[in-house]
Amino acid sequence: MGETPFITVEGPIGVGKTSLAKAISDQFQTALLKEIVDENPFLGKFYENIEEWSFQTEMFFLCNRYKQLSDINSHYLIKNKSVVADYHIFKNLIFAQRSLNEAEYKKYYQIYQILTADMPKPNVIIYLHASLDTLLKRIEMRGREIEKKISPLYLEQLSLDYEQAITSFEKQHPEIPVLRFNGDEIDFVKNEADLTYIIEKLSQSLKKGVYNHESSK
Repeated sequence: MGETPFITVEGPIGVGKTSLAKAISDQFQTALLKEIVDENPFLGKFYENIEEWSFQTEMFFLCNRYKQLSDINSHYLIKNKSVVADYHIFKNLIFAQRSLNEAEYKKYYQIYQILTADMPKPNVIIYLHASLDTLLKRIEMRGREIEKKISPLYLEQLSLDYEQAITSFEKQHPEIPVLRFNGDEIDFVKNEADLTYIIEKLSQSLKKGVYNHESSK
């Protein structure tokens, strides 16, 4: 796979990030980095009362993801071992901007900037998106108790926030390709041809990135 790839999969809750990241990890024999969700002691309270528990929830996620990224950098990437993650740390800003008040977000953003300044950047981002109906069906299918408290309105707004954030990311980081896939049209869990299609697009993007890197030397 050439230059050591760091691949991240992103998208709203229920879109299939972890399933795809695991499939890519199996295909390319890379390390798999999964975000910590169930261990967040504030998450259940957050879904019941976003306003009261948002800052604690977001800070827990930020600190844990910072630790995870530090670990994969020191244990894998600097040793030329590839990694695929089921999140990108920029997702923290998406959730924080929606749930924190202005004063809290200002403090949060300052901490975020400090923590992520020297974090490894992905070679490729895979962005999964889907309609609200598809997301709700997949959340119901996987049956996580904590996710039953998620409001459909919150999920719909989150999808819009993701769309804006990924578009902004593409403009700010033209050097990092973003591969977009529509979860309404593709089901890589049930349809192997859909997974093969995604893997092929990813392989092409990684090869192009290596070629561009070599050409610029």
